[in-house]
Amino acid sequence: MRLGDSRSPPSGLAPKRRESASPTRGEATGVCGTTEPTICDPDPALLLAWYDRHRRKLPWRARGSERADPYRVWLSEIMLQQTRVNAVLPYYAKFLARWPSVGALAAAPLEEVLKVWAGLGYYARARNLHACARALIERHGGEFPHEESELQTLPGIGAYTAAAIAAIAFGRRATPVDGNVERVIARLFRVETRLPAAKDEIRRLARTLTPDIRPGDFAQAMMDLGATICTPVSPGCALCPWMADCGARAAGDPQDFPRREAKRVTKLRRGAAFFVLRPDRGILVRARPARGLLGGMTELPTTEWSEDFEESRALLEAPLSSSRKCWRRVPGLVMHVFTHFPLELVVYATQVRLDTPPPPGMRFVPLDRLHEEALPNVMRKVVALAARELGNAALSASPSRRAALRARRRSE
Repeated sequence: MRLGDSRSPPSGLAPKRRESASPTRGEATGVCGTTEPTICDPDPALLLAWYDRHRRKLPWRARGSERADPYRVWLSEIMLQQTRVNAVLPYYAKFLARWPSVGALAAAPLEEVLKVWAGLGYYARARNLHACARALIERHGGEFPHEESELQTLPGIGAYTAAAIAAIAFGRRATPVDGNVERVIARLFRVETRLPAAKDEIRRLARTLTPDIRPGDFAQAMMDLGATICTPVSPGCALCPWMADCGARAAGDPQDFPRREAKRVTKLRRGAAFFVLRPDRGILVRARPARGLLGGMTELPTTEWSEDFEESRALLEAPLSSSRKCWRRVPGLVMHVFTHFPLELVVYATQVRLDTPPPPGMRFVPLDRLHEEALPNVMRKVVALAARELGNAALSASPSRRAALRARRRSE
């Protein structure tokens, strides 16, 4: 059978059930929610049959008897990390149109990759994507390795992504476990251990279900089941192909799984951002350091983001000291949440002469070309807040010819 074949396997090739590998219901983990000495044994063939009827139509998936394209599988899996499918779809289309192969992506400047990625978030993924493409060219002649262990040696490819590529693109019996799969397994086996401590147990249980036949389709079926049926809120248990085997459904508490430790409270960081506008609608920007948070992205100048930020001293770090008296505090705040901390920014805005030179390491970018920059979402929020404050006269329309001429004469 060809890889990615969506037809149900002949009865003689149906995935074998691994009764000896499945935990008993009486184990201390609370598997299947009862102490009966029976086996919790969901049949992979039932899930594959459900998938053949209800699989999501996604642009990176192989159709019919087509073979999955490893490049498309890899690109989609990187983009889908902590990001919803609907948000990924337009970015995936743009990437694929611009860089249709590993070689094309590897040859692109990192700055261009970051620009196209801007707005999708978690920007380390874009840097790793580019680094991985170059590593594939340098080490593997532009071809993806077939084995999980080799895939994990590449930049940005961890255990989950390696398993997904190995299973979906190359038909290896690998078990990718993402958040959707964790939820399915935790409910199916009623895993009492709390996440993140339960991750190893959930992976072990998931591996017991992975069949030898159609492991790639099975991996995608698990993802689809978690995304469309076994959802975090109001799961559609009556539509689930494993309804009869689900421990959490039998106990009547599927929404209580997976169990999770209470989230650690993260401290708020604060800072100031500076919006500098010239008469020609140029906006002052700079590049962030290549390493670290938002590495290599474009930003408006800011203070350091810290827990002990003092707004009274913010203008001491303004990028144009000579204009310090002309800064206006923009009403409102920019709120943004990063993975490890929430951020609150105040915004100061000023307008400067046309002949104002940018400080070292900075540059002016036309406002109507700002969308071409690798501008992260937090900076888009800063620009939007400042634009509302400065109003239509300054930002919404291009400067008139007379206004531009007057500004040019003043600069001469």
